[in-house]
Amino acid sequence: MKILFTTSGKVLNSPLEPRFGRSPGFLVYDLDNGTFEAVENTNINAAQGAGIQTAQTVVRLGAKALVTGHCGPKAFRVLQAAGISIFYTAAATVAEALAQYREGRLEPAQAANK
Repeated sequence: MKILFTTSGKVLNSPLEPRFGRSPGFLVYDLDNGTFEAVENTNINAAQGAGIQTAQTVVRLGAKALVTGHCGPKAFRVLQAAGISIFYTAAATVAEALAQYREGRLEPAQAANK
């Protein structure tokens, strides 16, 4: 299963980016084989609709879960409709957020928080 983390970096120790739609990039972690790939967010400078467009990117990347700090209502609806679980955290790094996820310390979000 793939989990997408919002980040400004390209490694596990990169900072977790609190914004979803305007996150500079993502780290897509594959739980099944322990690998990850860094992906640039091409929607970061969108005049409008960055959250929705970014949510569509998450769907295309095949992620089944998203870990971020904040997610707006429109993006939340797109992700939820696609069956993607959303988790909020204030973790400092992607590695810390991944550890929280693996340890079961993150609860699936029930609503947008922005």
